[in-house]
Amino acid sequence: MSGISKAMSKFRLGVVQLLVTKAKADNLQRACSLVKEAAGQGAKVVLLPECFNSPYGTGFFAEYAEKIPGESTRVLSEAAKECGIYLVGGSIPEEDGGKLFNTCSVFGPDGKLLVKHRKIHLFDIDVPGKIRFQESETLSPGSSLSMFETPYCKIGVGICYDIRFSELAQIYAKKGCQLLVYPGAFNMTTGPAHWELLQRARAVDNQVYVATASPARDETASYVAWGHSSVVNPWGEVITKAGSEEAVVYADIDLQYLADVRQQIPITMQRRNDIYNVSVVQEG
Repeated sequence: MSGISKAMSKFRLGVVQLLVTKAKADNLQRACSLVKEAAGQGAKVVLLPECFNSPYGTGFFAEYAEKIPGESTRVLSEAAKECGIYLVGGSIPEEDGGKLFNTCSVFGPDGKLLVKHRKIHLFDIDVPGKIRFQESETLSPGSSLSMFETPYCKIGVGICYDIRFSELAQIYAKKGCQLLVYPGAFNMTTGPAHWELLQRARAVDNQVYVATASPARDETASYVAWGHSSVVNPWGEVITKAGSEEAVVYADIDLQYLADVRQQIPITMQRRNDIYNVSVVQEG
């Protein structure tokens, strides 16, 4: 392997676990500061959490919603360009055509918008005695897959509840993604039960790296996030994990290691496509 290709087979990922408040301007300023901190530590790709500019909750989405481009995405674009990084902008409530979406915008090192992912699967759950939440009361679902290319690898994007749907991750992997990123805000019921389990499952099933970015935990918020933003490798090992507080954590994504895992356990070559298949109905 040449020196250049060897250098490209590894890159640093920075994951920002932001303490989100009701003050949008403060959230944007703090997010920008932590993105710059991550870039200063060598991160080439930086991931922000779900609803990083707004408290998470159906009562907040309309109040904090913006057009894209808008205030928050302009800040993200400028930060990506200033730092020369790929910036996965967590998510924000987006208003478009009278509808609200939970939307992740991704910017390249030149500050240009690369992809806009609207959360496909809305978080509608009811766990008796623990939590009931219905995103569909205010949000509309997205209808397309979202991937983008970098000099390092292809990256697939999902938001929070999207991680529960293994088909999406399988399709991303099938289309060549080697890193899947999920800004997400699991709560104090689903977080301890499923947050790490789902990340490890998606990573092992598809032999990819999986990264998640949660808001930091705020015990005074109406919706309390679990935190524990993480990165999992293709062997299913958690290689970095935050606690519950605001933090930036890092992982070195090693694509040669990913290739080695796929060679050792060659499930991609062993799939029985003559018996079963997962396919895309609508490209979007």
